Amino acid sequence: MDEKEIERLLDKFDKSSLKNFELTQDDFKLALSKREGDEQIINDSQATELVGSDSTHHKQNLQSQSAASNDLKSEEADSPDNVEEITAPLVGVIYFAPNPDKPAFKKQGDKVKKGDVVCVIEAMKMINEVKSDVSGTISNVLVKDGSMVEYGQPIFQVTKG
Repeated sequence: MDEKEIERLLDKFDKSSLKNFELTQDDFKLALSKREGDEQIINDSQATELVGSDSTHHKQNLQSQSAASNDLKSEEADSPDNVEEITAPLVGVIYFAPNPDKPAFKKQGDKVKKGDVVCVIEAMKMINEVKSDVSGTISNVLVKDGSMVEYGQPIFQVTKG
């Protein structure tokens, strides 16, 4: 199964009402699952803080995360019209350089043209290039190198022009 077929399956699964999907072909296995509602993803550092705490503290922590998320969304809504985002085309681990010994493809302040490679995402031991769909200057890097990204998650903010 090649990358295009996987992307097509992801797109169809995303648009469907299915909650879970599993495909097995020879030694290849693909399992997809959708989260329901407003569940929060808690990273490892937050999870260690929550271990041993009572459920009230857990609810307060989730509420504060939700409030922070809402604040971020309202800031994004207030952003100027000349700022576009480059988003992750698939789920995986993001890297800003082709390998640790090489310089980053693009960093904050760099000019970017439509079609330029801005980073790579590793998914299922495959390296996938992420190309810019906008021309301008990278004004903000929204994720950390080596972190996990979700499908559609903003990676860069680009100021057009």
